[in-house]
This record gives sequence, C-alpha cells and structure tokens, in this order.
Amino acid sequence: MKTMTCKQLGGVCDQAFTASSFDDLAQQSKAHVAEMFAQNDQAHLDAMQAMKSLMMKEGAMQEWFDAKRAEFDALSED
Repeated sequence: MKTMTCKQLGGVCDQAFTASSFDDLAQQSKAHVAEMFAQNDQAHLDAMQAMKSLMMKEGAMQEWFDAKRAEFDALSED
C-alpha cells in the first residue's frame, strides 16, 4: 500500500489516500473531490478550476496523470 495526499494530487488539503494501485488512489481522490464540491469548499473549487484549465490544453492532462502515476510508483510501501 502507498499513500498520497490531496495536495500531492493537485488539491489543497492533507486528506490522505492509501491504495495498492494508482488507479484505486485516483478513485479515492475523485470521491473526495466530489464530497468537497458538494460542500462548496472554496479552496477545493479553486483547485478544480485549475484542473479544468489543464484539461483544456491538449495532452496536458495525460502528462499530469503520467507524472502523478510515476510519483506514486516511486513511493515506498507504507
């Protein structure tokens, strides 16, 4: 198992996500983002807007995911 925080994944808080694969970790992060959206958390909404901007640039989102996946892969096991 490996752990990354919301901040490490482009967010704004120290919420930790632990998973055996990056895909599982990304799903946890996605659920967290949905929860913060529902709570109208402004800091997270601002981070979401930044990610939305990134998605508008061709290939940028894939590059971001590849970099985060590599960061996850480089982590040592908890």
